[in-house]
Amino acid sequence: MAEARAEGRRPSNAFGRLLVGIARALGLFGGFLTFSMAIIVTVSVAGRYFFSAPIQGDYDIVGIIAGCAAFSFLPICQLKRSNVLVDVFTSRAPVRARAALDAFANLCFLLIAVFATWRLIYGGIDMYRHSEVIAAFNFYRWYTFPFDIACMLVLIVAIAYTLAQDASDIWTGRPRESTAVGGGE
Repeated sequence: MAEARAEGRRPSNAFGRLLVGIARALGLFGGFLTFSMAIIVTVSVAGRYFFSAPIQGDYDIVGIIAGCAAFSFLPICQLKRSNVLVDVFTSRAPVRARAALDAFANLCFLLIAVFATWRLIYGGIDMYRHSEVIAAFNFYRWYTFPFDIACMLVLIVAIAYTLAQDASDIWTGRPRESTAVGGGE
């Protein structure tokens, strides 16, 4: 439904602007994490090839960073409405119909995100209690859970925000003046 929305403008309310700022910061941090994964893999492969000395635990390090990076990108993807959408079948539908479909999808996504966050919290507590460690470099597995949970909480707020936008579209019958994010402001 991207064609009917003003994707390039800032949100008109303070809460939306704050949420976008947080999501962008997380997205930039996720980009930094992705870049650091590339550096780690490059250094490890070069070290293995030239000196027979890869970075110890490189596979585990990259896995940890990849998980954090993926969680970092979720809120900004939701606010940009860049998560999986199928516009092919709805592009000519009325605004209210598209908004209703988006609202239903966002409601389902919200339920999934809440469930996943609950399980992350439970899993993090379990990892903490059992002191699971990555042996290659003595890293407790629960260390990344607070960050991942924080990203999921921001995602939940972002989903609720976009769900409210969809509800407004259904109510008014016209697309919102502004969705969450764009390129240059």
